[in-house]
Amino acid sequence: MEFEDVEYWEELCRIMEWSKTHVYSTLHICWGAQAALHYHYGIKKYNLQKKLFGVFEHTVEYKNSMLFRGFDDTFMVPHSRHTTILREDIEQVPDLQILASSAEAGVYAIKTEQGKQIFITGHSEYDTRTLEKEYLRDKNAGQPIEVPKNYYPGDDDTRTPIVTWRSSANLLFFNWLNYFVYQTTPYELDAIGTCRENDWLSQ
Repeated sequence: MEFEDVEYWEELCRIMEWSKTHVYSTLHICWGAQAALHYHYGIKKYNLQKKLFGVFEHTVEYKNSMLFRGFDDTFMVPHSRHTTILREDIEQVPDLQILASSAEAGVYAIKTEQGKQIFITGHSEYDTRTLEKEYLRDKNAGQPIEVPKNYYPGDDDTRTPIVTWRSSANLLFFNWLNYFVYQTTPYELDAIGTCRENDWLSQ
């Protein structure tokens, strides 16, 4: 489905436009990242031959980024999607910088200057059983679905999934909230030590 055919697309566009002037950093995830890249920068999404489904190894490309501070050189991330974006399209936009990627899953993390907009193509926020629920939903409905990669030990869906992404996921969201939201949003401490945001934040 094209973005413009989504029932709530116009409402989402209003929210994305509002975010440009009312927040210090916006984190877009998976379809939300593709939608925001399309809206803000005209970047297309492309259909995959089959669903990208499983947990994949990623590499930090820009190691000086505060978003990946404390990360190992490689880390794992779940993905679950039928579409993708292309590196060459992103590299044509001077305002965008690729921070991390995967040989199998493609570009993973992109940011604008100062991190006002961050785009994450995977699902670091997934719980232990989220991929399993999606897998069993499609399997039980008779839909074509493969066992999620690198998820069940030995790809045996009768065994308990192994979580390999929790620590990096926690660090990703901690870094975003700390370095791109908390430390960049202006605020004042009044005489009794309570936090008071600058006037423009309440407008």
